[in-house]
Amino acid sequence: MEKKDFEAWLDNISITFLSLTDLQKNETLDHLISLSGAVQLRHLSNNLEILLKRDFLKLLPLELSFYLLKWLDPHTLLTCCLVSKQWNKVISACTEVWQTACKNLGWQIDDSVQDPLHWKKVYLKAILRMKQLKDHEAFETSSLIGHSARVYALYYKDGLLCTGSDDLSAKLWDVSTGQCIYGIQTHTCAAVKFDEQKLVTGSFDNTVACWEWSSGAKTQHFRGHTGAVFSVDYNDELDILVSGSADFTVKVWALSTGTCLNTLTGHTEWVTKVVLQKCKVKSLMHSPGDYILLSADKYEIKIWPIGREINCKCLKTLSVSEDRSISLQPRLHFDGKYIVCSSALGLYQWDFASYDILRVIKPPDFSNVSLLGFGEIFALLFDNRYLYIMDLRTEKLISRWPLPEYRKSKRGSSFLAGEMSWLNGLNGQNDMGLVFATSMPDHSIHLVLWKEHG
Repeated sequence: MEKKDFEAWLDNISITFLSLTDLQKNETLDHLISLSGAVQLRHLSNNLEILLKRDFLKLLPLELSFYLLKWLDPHTLLTCCLVSKQWNKVISACTEVWQTACKNLGWQIDDSVQDPLHWKKVYLKAILRMKQLKDHEAFETSSLIGHSARVYALYYKDGLLCTGSDDLSAKLWDVSTGQCIYGIQTHTCAAVKFDEQKLVTGSFDNTVACWEWSSGAKTQHFRGHTGAVFSVDYNDELDILVSGSADFTVKVWALSTGTCLNTLTGHTEWVTKVVLQKCKVKSLMHSPGDYILLSADKYEIKIWPIGREINCKCLKTLSVSEDRSISLQPRLHFDGKYIVCSSALGLYQWDFASYDILRVIKPPDFSNVSLLGFGEIFALLFDNRYLYIMDLRTEKLISRWPLPEYRKSKRGSSFLAGEMSWLNGLNGQNDMGLVFATSMPDHSIHLVLWKEHG
């Protein structure tokens, strides 16, 4: 057929084809395909590939591709990475998507990191760690052995754990190796706190003492309490030491001289916790940078200004029940912005600027659960059987870890949280080291540690 005649025929066929119904068009195509040979079928296959399988990620501007990808969940995106190298490259470079996915998992985000591939790797690391937590496989255990009598006092800082015992000794342990770095002779320890040079101990003999690690020498002795000293805190910058006692008082001392600057009264139960901390919020009673003292007994938390040792008056008293029918747990959290304490009614969070209760968290069977650590994203809790991690955004328990039959103590410090920064969000670097420590009936120390990522 001549080209001119063919073109006229093709125009007529096209006009007729367009007037057909969809069913008639399909029958026409089926008939033409049945009449086609190998050359025509190959031609048809090649053109259908172009017409029907267009790679929209490859054709769209990158910004528009990122906008579309934001609507997909991370699991689907990981599957999409398997489509082609081009899809993997585009999806991996979608920084905002992976950053959001990491935030949703409770991960800290460093916006200064601009490497597009970095955040996908962070997400993969995060999803593995969260799966380990969900499957109760994120931790491992270890023991420290060395004391010959009850271990009552524990304090943790920067990879080092201090233990104070009724065997009249205190020991400093490297948690990563399990080795004892220092061991010194002391009095019976009910509370301990340390730094690189010194150890401060509160004792069942009603005194507080300061010791030098390197020599074991007692450098200061604080006498004045008439009951056991259950909690101590100090600040070198202020040259102040504070102590809470079974005599219902809090004493403020000059750290360097041992002189008692003030005795704070008003508690009607044993003072089991004192916390000396800088304020981070402004209110009518305090400004950012002011030092604040918190003291807690069985029913109340009292807030005191530090730096006004003469005629120091309580700024505020917090409680969870007016009739004193509900007792507080002795472990108290204060970060300068929020005060958190647990009771049989739940986990209470106060705003430090206003002293208002922000929320009360009531997980299932909370009557037996105590607070260990509280952050912006997670809380660390425990009871007689398990260590728990709660996602504070949903108030749901996301992980638990079995605990042995540890030595029970309602008022003492015989268990504590280890590293705390991960409670403000994991980042792949802070989920390592000590999670929890408790003293055992056999005088050993039971440790719960993060497993390596794998």
